[in-house]
Amino acid sequence: MAEESSGQLKAGLLYGIGAYGMWGLVPLFWPLLKPADALEILAHRMVWSLALVAVALLALRRWAWIGELVRTPRRLALIAVAAVVITVNWGVYIWSVNSGHVVEASLGYFINPLVTIAMGVLILKERLRRAQWAAVATGLAAVTVLAVGYGRPPWISLTLAFSFATYGLVKKQVNLGGFESLAAETAVQFLPALGYLLWLGGQGRSTFTSGGPGHAALLAATGVVTAIPLVCFGGAAIRVPLSTLGLLQYLAPVFQFALGVVYFHEEMPPERWAGFALVWLALTTLTWDALHTAHRARQSPRRAHARASAPHAASGVNAPS
Repeated sequence: MAEESSGQLKAGLLYGIGAYGMWGLVPLFWPLLKPADALEILAHRMVWSLALVAVALLALRRWAWIGELVRTPRRLALIAVAAVVITVNWGVYIWSVNSGHVVEASLGYFINPLVTIAMGVLILKERLRRAQWAAVATGLAAVTVLAVGYGRPPWISLTLAFSFATYGLVKKQVNLGGFESLAAETAVQFLPALGYLLWLGGQGRSTFTSGGPGHAALLAATGVVTAIPLVCFGGAAIRVPLSTLGLLQYLAPVFQFALGVVYFHEEMPPERWAGFALVWLALTTLTWDALHTAHRARQSPRRAHARASAPHAASGVNAPS
């Protein structure tokens, strides 16, 4: 049982690293889809994601879960909630990248681990250690500093952080595999998205039909760009604790922030650096606490074994190996 649990955790970690690494580089993709606007890109993302996942499930012959899901109204409701929340997340992220707000979008995913931890406390009744409380408080201070610097609350960051943390929490409750979960969510999204694309075509505003075969192929590729990391995330969400997901989430915003500053040349005034520094301080605190806790957890069985073995050694009796 312990070996099986360890194997599941390792698999979850690999899934998580793959997902967040790919998400960290995706800001390079969305600008390639211009002149399509964020709504058209979002609709294509929904439609092509379902098409890709449906083909994969057909090839794998993995359909038995559908009947079980349909017979469980609570899980169906959670799938609908997940679909709505990830739609908001996708739409805001695409718009922010193509509108020159990559750095602010990256901030959302820096804040996301703190929001995930807060949800673990408020909803799952998880208990925080002092270092985790300090990290959450530092994160709140960072948001305040950034709000002053921007002259407004960093609404892009907050929307991305809360929507994705909610999405992770809901997927944790649904407990459905990566392919299956994505198929169910995009099935909810499919008809509204397809209807919008057909309406665009009827209005003569569809770039899919007017932008040439290369542009059409890139729009269709949104299914691949969406499905692969999201399936990896689904595999991680059901295998590792929310706190571990919070640690893995650092990968994506680090890449996104670097792209925003170095590649897209977005401005970073002093007050913005100050806010990000506070966020990084909070995440450093969380990382130290997680590593320290993991080290103590590894040491505890050894100490217990040493205490149990001591009386036997004194009497000359060998403990079982």
